[in-house]
Amino acid sequence: MRVNVLKTLPLLFLLLWSMAGMSQVVLPPFFNCNMVLQQGIEIPVWGWASPGEKVTVTFENNTASTRTGKNGKWRVNLPKMNYGGPYKMTVKGKNFRTIENIMIGEVWVCSGQSNMEFKVKTTKNAETEIAAANYPNIRFFTVKKRVSKEPQENLEEGEWWLCSPESVADFSAVGYFFGRNLYEKLKVPIGLIHTSWGGTVAETWTSAETIAADPDFSEMLTKLKNVDMNAGKVGPNNYPTLLYNGMLNPIIPYGIKGVIWYQGESNASRAQQYKRVFPNMIKDWRTKWNQGNFPFLFVQLANFKKPVTIPAESEWAELRETQTQTLKLENTGMATIIDAGDADNIHPTDKQVVGYRLSLAARKVAYGENLVYTGPTYRDMKIDGNKIYLTFDNTGKGLQSANRYGYINGFTVAADQGEFKWAKATVINENTVMVTSDAVEKPVAVRYGWADNPDDLNLYNAEGLPANPFRTDSRPGITK
Repeated sequence: MRVNVLKTLPLLFLLLWSMAGMSQVVLPPFFNCNMVLQQGIEIPVWGWASPGEKVTVTFENNTASTRTGKNGKWRVNLPKMNYGGPYKMTVKGKNFRTIENIMIGEVWVCSGQSNMEFKVKTTKNAETEIAAANYPNIRFFTVKKRVSKEPQENLEEGEWWLCSPESVADFSAVGYFFGRNLYEKLKVPIGLIHTSWGGTVAETWTSAETIAADPDFSEMLTKLKNVDMNAGKVGPNNYPTLLYNGMLNPIIPYGIKGVIWYQGESNASRAQQYKRVFPNMIKDWRTKWNQGNFPFLFVQLANFKKPVTIPAESEWAELRETQTQTLKLENTGMATIIDAGDADNIHPTDKQVVGYRLSLAARKVAYGENLVYTGPTYRDMKIDGNKIYLTFDNTGKGLQSANRYGYINGFTVAADQGEFKWAKATVINENTVMVTSDAVEKPVAVRYGWADNPDDLNLYNAEGLPANPFRTDSRPGITK
């Protein structure tokens, strides 16, 4: 039998190249030039090589060595470091990798659905914002979209970009404006890892272990086991946990300071269920990262749809209420943007205000700064005849009404089991509002901003932050 050498040599070369590649030290894409590593905590570094291969990581004056397991995976934890850079890291196995221009700073994960995905180039004043985006110590990493049936160990691709007019246009607008505000206050390197997908629900961002404990989703997870992901297009919302597996698990346990999250629109019709799903997702991420109760900051839904003219029930109001209740979790913060929406656009373009208010929450929750970071929040009420007196927390230097007559819009009151009617409200002192209505003689309940779009709300604190929508009743809602 004669062998065609010309045909065999390319196959032999391909085989030898493949075998050599298997013995190379491989790092996830985010361990690369221009990356930002989290200050003040041990620095996890990991990758893959041949089974049993010795791998040595050197970073500044610190060196750590390990051997890979049978699956070829390795990990070392480098000692914590203070802010600084640029530094160089080397990773040595059978091959040698050098990573340069590394900064030690603050790393935040930016996640959620389309309003987090919304790009700088489509935001308000985009041309001016892009031209001014020259911040080489702010770095971006965007995770490629991917659904997966099983938790993935690695990303398909990705790279860090220095913030510049050329790189910022296609990055998350909320992420960028948040990072820019932090940088201008902290003056330290900022790393932003963006992993989001428009129109997605919270349960797809939750691990199978956590979402399986929710009776509403256990059957769907059972069905997922038998799904052929290649047989047809499987979208991110078809089953729970698909985006956790494909877009979150691969970046865990990269050292982070915290998370900013903008999502909820796709869960609004199931706001009552979201009371479980959202806080469980937060706890799930914290468990998986095993980095303590890191700060988790989120955006409350903006005003959207046709402005309300008659008091009514509202899915979006219920979802906002659920988001407010999630603040009971430790180290959480919320940016209220009930005044920053667009009646005709579910994607309001003023992402600057969103990033700013998230940065206020970060400065308070994550960095312990003594500042007013949120608008007035309802504390309690007292009823005196046909008047209701409401007391608020987080009033800063005092309550204010952005109305020249001093009246506050957006309040409704109701008698016991009666319909809600429009009410007139006025600021009494720095933390108290009085509410009355000629249509309700004996009011027992109050609502504020209770609508998909409550329109022109005008209750703020002196620091310019809007009051959080709320209700004092506990009537059954209209969502699942």
